[in-house]
Amino acid sequence: MTDPNATIISVRDLTFSFDQSPVLEQVSFAIPKAGFSIIVGPNGGGKTTLIHLILGLYTPKSGQIRVFGEPPGRHPERIGYVPQHSNLAPGFPATVEQVVLMGLPHGKRHGPLFWLDERRRAKTAMQHAGVDHLAKRPFAALSGGQRQRVLIARALITEPELLILDEPFSNVDPYGRQCILETLTGLGGEITCVMVSHDLGITREAVTQVIAINRFAISQPGGHITDAMLGLMYGLHDEHCPMKFEPLGTPSAPPPTSVKNS
Repeated sequence: MTDPNATIISVRDLTFSFDQSPVLEQVSFAIPKAGFSIIVGPNGGGKTTLIHLILGLYTPKSGQIRVFGEPPGRHPERIGYVPQHSNLAPGFPATVEQVVLMGLPHGKRHGPLFWLDERRRAKTAMQHAGVDHLAKRPFAALSGGQRQRVLIARALITEPELLILDEPFSNVDPYGRQCILETLTGLGGEITCVMVSHDLGITREAVTQVIAINRFAISQPGGHITDAMLGLMYGLHDEHCPMKFEPLGTPSAPPPTSVKNS
């Protein structure tokens, strides 16, 4: 039985289809507590579908998913989620602080006012995301990378144990990507982070696990992508591939000499 104190997410023999078209098959992996896991793969490989299954938005055709040791959807208050496409338009008329406060549950709220403790939580979340100095700035005036960090702060305001981000680097320049990555690695292991991306360049020492997805899955501890993962995601280059080159330092055959007719 999965130990929820050691494993946050457990996926075993997961299979899922849309209209009889298989999207994921026999996927198995475990995400440990307080780690920083990256889910990589090509577009259409099933990454976002996998996240929706973990969140309990879809039901597996077969196999098992456990989040905090229970079926998905049992503890939404323990999960912070940054979707691939925000429901906030770039011109949304709100300040950064107001956007972050929107992450609080509003089931028992009476009116638009927030308690002092809620504003304190918003400030802490903005500090974690590195946007506290932008608190009074209009959300519409921010760059793409700044907006993504605000959305991360919105997900952090509930003080989740698990933070899931679906393609947070989309439409963000390289500097913004670096800032977002520093934000996530700066959480210091207090929160288990799971980030989806098709950008293979984000893997590094701070990453504790890589999960390659392309209908099937390969999981590997550490921040390096193996040849097997590349083969799963993009296929292998064999000796017949026209893109196969000789290794650097290997002398190539001399060009054929021309023969002049005398």
